[in-house]
Amino acid sequence: MDNKQGVPLFPGGVTAISDVIKLVANNGNQIPDKSWMLYLLEFFNIRNIPIELNLICQFDNQDYFEAIFQGINRYRFNKVLPVVGHSYMRIIMMDKVNKRIRYTITDQKTIQSEDFDFSLDGMDFDYVGANQFTGIEWWNKIGSIPYQIKYKVEVSQLMFGLSDKSDPQSIIFLPHNSLIPNKDDSGMNYPISFQNIMLKDGCVCYSIESGNCINGIHCNLKGTI
Repeated sequence: MDNKQGVPLFPGGVTAISDVIKLVANNGNQIPDKSWMLYLLEFFNIRNIPIELNLICQFDNQDYFEAIFQGINRYRFNKVLPVVGHSYMRIIMMDKVNKRIRYTITDQKTIQSEDFDFSLDGMDFDYVGANQFTGIEWWNKIGSIPYQIKYKVEVSQLMFGLSDKSDPQSIIFLPHNSLIPNKDDSGMNYPISFQNIMLKDGCVCYSIESGNCINGIHCNLKGTI
């Protein structure tokens, strides 16, 4: 905690992040033509390079998980696909030893898992995390107004990973218990609401539902539910 600002600090030495996203219900597709929306798990290194493992929903009903690096789509997962009622563990790991980013998605109902390794060989890259983002992003290609979400989802087990000093190939995951909203000065209303914000197994969890909001989640929770 930053005592001067009262703002939770991102832990030092983080090399991985993870969450579990459950597709609770399909609200119908109201995504405009040529547009899409993202349910994000996003990781930033100390140079603010974004690394993402997102659930993407398109206007044409194509829904899939995508590995993204520096804003460019690198791989569309084809073995693990989004299904209502299923929960998916998403992991992004910065692997300094092998000079790569490993993206992993696991369907916790079928136990089907799929990895994608993005090589950073030859790239000057800092393998230290500085921030992460959880939430929704809209890409409206025919207007400026955000649209209704396609899926009601539950996000849980938000964690960060530290390298095991005794075994560089191993990651020790620890829970997040604080979130602060992403700064957005647009003043725009978004057609979502964040519900059921609580600690579960020591981790922040929440649901994304239809509603109305201006700001994201701001919480600093203690204890375990």
